[in-house]
Amino acid sequence: MANPLQGQALEHRTAVGPQLYRILRDRIIRGDFAPGARLSETEIASIYAVSRQPVREAFIKLAEEMLVEVRPQRGTFVSLISVPAVTTARFIREAVEADIVRRVALTADDAAIATLDAQIRTQNALVAAGGEAFMAADEQFHRTLAEIAGQGAVADYLENLKIHMNRVRYISVRQPSRSRLVAQHTEVVEAIRARDPSRAEAAMRAHLQEILVDLPGVVAAHPDFFTSAELVG
Repeated sequence: MANPLQGQALEHRTAVGPQLYRILRDRIIRGDFAPGARLSETEIASIYAVSRQPVREAFIKLAEEMLVEVRPQRGTFVSLISVPAVTTARFIREAVEADIVRRVALTADDAAIATLDAQIRTQNALVAAGGEAFMAADEQFHRTLAEIAGQGAVADYLENLKIHMNRVRYISVRQPSRSRLVAQHTEVVEAIRARDPSRAEAAMRAHLQEILVDLPGVVAAHPDFFTSAELVG
């Protein structure tokens, strides 16, 4: 099995600690490092030809985000996924994005709707592709909605909030699921086109509740990845 750390070069003219943090964070969220996996400070330092200090700094930041757990005398391990953390983040995200699409339905001009239509076409083209490309298109769609609503900063806030949601989504995204998600995005756009804020809100709420459909199956299939099998909210 290929080492997920290989193939990513550091830019040594800038601080390496933040770069290592971003690489490790991305790999953990995408599941390249499975929940519970041990991360070797020595191995990472060797691969990137750096001292262990920037690796420690990256681990500290990852621990603050609950993405790794540093166990004294034992090592650093990728944190298990907390089901309550996932469902709480989903609840907050639904409340925020439901309001965003209501605003978009009331204010979007033809150019904004054309942008959303183009993104739907891109998503349809990526249904059969790998999960990573589709996930990027999905993230861009939600960010674009926030920007159209004049709430780009909210998208930045949600980016940190949904870390653990995205960990589940990378585990669960399959082709049938991707097709269903595009259909849900399409319904959001059609509601916006119709200038119907209530319909747009309902479509977004249904879309963001989709993870609750997948979550029990993901937990059942990968119980060792989660801190709790209790599904809440």
